[in-house]
Amino acid sequence: MNKVNPKTLINSKWTKLDVVNKEKHFVITKVDFNEEQKVIRCVIEAVMNRNEYNIDWRDLKLSGSWKIGWK
Repeated sequence: MNKVNPKTLINSKWTKLDVVNKEKHFVITKVDFNEEQKVIRCVIEAVMNRNEYNIDWRDLKLSGSWKIGWK
């Protein structure tokens, strides 16, 4: 299980273990918080082609799907 702190997500780098469309390396480009400082939106961008995806930031905790950094 990856340790993920929502407050340090912005600009963090991630490697997806299940590569789709040659998109392996990603950067978190946007994180929006509500009044209670809970994440309401997280946008991840593929480095190779700049495609952006909304994701549930909690999915990054799954070490079987994501690795911290670019590996």
